[in-house]
Amino acid sequence: MHTAFTPNVKTSDIVVIGGGAAGMMAALFAAQEGARVTLLEKNEKLGKKIYITGKGRCNVTNQCDVDTFLQNVPRNPRFLYSALRLMNPDDLLSLLESYGCETKVERGRRAFPVSDKASDVTRALEKALRQMNVQVLLNTEVKGLVQDENGICAVETNKGSMPCKAVIVCTGGVSYPSTGSTGDGYLFAEKMGLKVTDRKPSLVGILTKETWPMQLQGLTLKNVCLTGTCCGKIIYSELGEMLFTHFGVSGPLVIELSSHLPDKGETVFFLDLKPGLTMEQLDQRLQREIKAAGKKQVSSILQTLLPQRMAVVFADICKIDSTRVCSQLTGKERTLMVQLLKKLPLTVKGTRPIAEAIVTRGGMDVKEIAPGTMAAKKMPNLFFAGEVMDVDAHTGGYNLQIAFSTGALAGKSAAKLIKDRNE
Repeated sequence: MHTAFTPNVKTSDIVVIGGGAAGMMAALFAAQEGARVTLLEKNEKLGKKIYITGKGRCNVTNQCDVDTFLQNVPRNPRFLYSALRLMNPDDLLSLLESYGCETKVERGRRAFPVSDKASDVTRALEKALRQMNVQVLLNTEVKGLVQDENGICAVETNKGSMPCKAVIVCTGGVSYPSTGSTGDGYLFAEKMGLKVTDRKPSLVGILTKETWPMQLQGLTLKNVCLTGTCCGKIIYSELGEMLFTHFGVSGPLVIELSSHLPDKGETVFFLDLKPGLTMEQLDQRLQREIKAAGKKQVSSILQTLLPQRMAVVFADICKIDSTRVCSQLTGKERTLMVQLLKKLPLTVKGTRPIAEAIVTRGGMDVKEIAPGTMAAKKMPNLFFAGEVMDVDAHTGGYNLQIAFSTGALAGKSAAKLIKDRNE
């Protein structure tokens, strides 16, 4: 016997599990299609992970066209075509503004609330849910799904059993577990016989085999080029900013590179510290600097090319005494300096833990999901949306847009399924 919910809880057609970006949008779009919807959230409030995105400002999306968007999705980008066709970045911004959240677009096409407050995004979506009469149950943890000959027929929670005609799983990944993303959706999927791929951290700091980055902890390099390689192939190459840390490297370039790390093979990445100069131009400049420096120390010319802290460390990497007189440098030593300024290698030892990752890589295998509806192919009334699936993207608003778009498609599709079955 399953314990039923208390009498004041309304019966629903669709139960959405997880009140994050994907869950709120799924509930909204299902309700807009006329379905009776209940949204279950195990936290004390909705949108807990939304509150920490964009350092609390909430980078809701990236205002670009669909082709550009998909270029920023390293894995399974084609799976997202239908979802983005239903709700593209402009559609999302229009929806938020229609519910009182004004937005603005900043550098790199990144969209934020005008107020710079993530809470305004959640507040707008909560307003939308209220207007569409979505039943929201907080502090409600799902324990499992109940199945009969027609598919999923009920959701078991810590407060009892809720019968339903369809379920949308929007439980997130396993990054930032303090927000409630503890991998529940993977367990539901596996118990239903659906395949879940290995989970790994994505958009996260990288540990290096070399120890010299630790000596530069806290130093940020701007306008450098980072190129990642594996088995002789370039897997990533971009110009931007990076940071040295106590474990290795981080910052925008490194975090983005982490989403391209292969499952097998050693990854080596190279720093071009002077991307504005060719090897020949840099060599000519160094020759001029050495000639002008005369009896000054090597550290003095390196400081014209690099931040002071890095100049000393760079000399050590080149195995050159930084207190040596410039005029004593050999041609071979100068050539080595030029080569390393243009191609300074670092070897990937690993990444920071998945709990520190911005998003989870891996999850519900997209081959198990119909991309046109977000329904499980083996169980048509079970839907998935958001980070619980094996789709992740670069930073810049792409991951939140994926959550919103897949949530919208799952909600609309679930409601249509119920409508068709009732007719």
